[in-house]
Amino acid sequence: MPQHPAGAPRRTVLAAATAVVGVPLVPLVAQATPAAATGHAGGTAGTGRPGQGLPATAQAPSRELRRLLAEVDRDRIEATVRRLVSFGTRHTLSTQDDPERGIGAARDWIYAEMKRYAAASGGRMTVQLQSYIQEPASRIPVATRITNVVATLRGSVDPDRVQVVSGHYDSRATDVMDATSDAPGADDDASGVAVIMELARVMATRRPASTLVFAAVAAEEQGLYGSGYLAEQFKVAGANVQAMFTNDIVGSSRADDGARDPYTVRLFAEGVPTAETPQQADTRRSVGGENDSPARQLARFVRDVADNEATGTHVRVVYRRDRYLRGGDQIPFLERGYPAARFTEPAEDFAHQHQDVRVEDGKRYGDLPEFCDFGYIARVARVNGAALWTLAQAPAAPRGVNVLTSALTNATELVWQRGTEPDLAGYEVVWRETTEPEWTHVIEVGDVVRHTVDLSKDNVFFGVRAVNRSGLRGPVSFPLPRS
Repeated sequence: MPQHPAGAPRRTVLAAATAVVGVPLVPLVAQATPAAATGHAGGTAGTGRPGQGLPATAQAPSRELRRLLAEVDRDRIEATVRRLVSFGTRHTLSTQDDPERGIGAARDWIYAEMKRYAAASGGRMTVQLQSYIQEPASRIPVATRITNVVATLRGSVDPDRVQVVSGHYDSRATDVMDATSDAPGADDDASGVAVIMELARVMATRRPASTLVFAAVAAEEQGLYGSGYLAEQFKVAGANVQAMFTNDIVGSSRADDGARDPYTVRLFAEGVPTAETPQQADTRRSVGGENDSPARQLARFVRDVADNEATGTHVRVVYRRDRYLRGGDQIPFLERGYPAARFTEPAEDFAHQHQDVRVEDGKRYGDLPEFCDFGYIARVARVNGAALWTLAQAPAAPRGVNVLTSALTNATELVWQRGTEPDLAGYEVVWRETTEPEWTHVIEVGDVVRHTVDLSKDNVFFGVRAVNRSGLRGPVSFPLPRS
């Protein structure tokens, strides 16, 4: 039978939805119950404090996740940033065979460190130098070897499901073609590389259910070449990449006016998908969904699992692909249809990125380690860690989610395909008003593949997510119409 979200008549619900209390969310296992387990409508985003105003879909961190996040080491992160800066420049066109200076020296050091982490994994983690020759192109005047350093921690249950996290290890000075001047690149982007390396170290000794990939990519500053090659290799292989995060400029909590916000990280997530086909665009225009792309659902999931006291960080989701006039390594993944988003510090100081190291009118320019906040980078690493580990351990986003439209009715019938996870326990239907940015209500529906809600599909947005026996919830899938 159709289910009223609160036992109230449909018209009452729709007339005063902001006052509705959803069906109580009964946790399947107490270990990882949602933060909003009372079933009340969730709060709004943007409070600026971790764990405050969270949506109804929020999940409290498990004991396992808390132990993992506690191992993130601020001092190791600082050491990584300073070591990368010590190579003088990491420009893509700099020397590749000098053992002390240039991008080749940085590449070899990252590879050696990742191999050292992998040695503690019992064979589960492998590390490769993923190289190709980029023929002359924009910002690449001569044929150049571009190399990504990629560590893969194979999943123990569903290894074909993949989550990727990256930072770019190349750097630049004021002139993007200057391959010889010092370009320390502490914030942009030794900070992001330090995040992914620290997570690789911490997770190497663990057994994720699905596969995690930690990638230090090259040639971002020259035009996203390294990440483009990485994304294309996944696409050619038919890889099931469920999520990709890039960490780019995550090293400072201080803005150009001196204001500090050490407990917020921005997460940029596109709305209309970059890879949307004309047919998909027609469907989106017909039923809505501009705010329900896979990237937006991924961003909501990050808020659900990483905006809390265990990370000490508020995740400020920004509804756009990237900043004005800028881009990042998430874009090649979006272009190939993979859900991807970008982490970036809360307010940038442009005197400390893409600048020659110098003092001018008493002001110091350059992307130097002294302008980094290493405690802040550690917190960003914990946000990434919470998102990645929960994605790896929780069920995948449901496939084949549809809202049935064959009949005119004021109830909504949803269908989906059952997942193959061995610890799958059931599903939840989520919903919100079309004007709400985040899910406000959760309905536990059990281990079924069909459910009817006594609310009109014309008036609210619905989604479906899976739950495992440990109580972990995966990302939400947005339904497409099916007649």
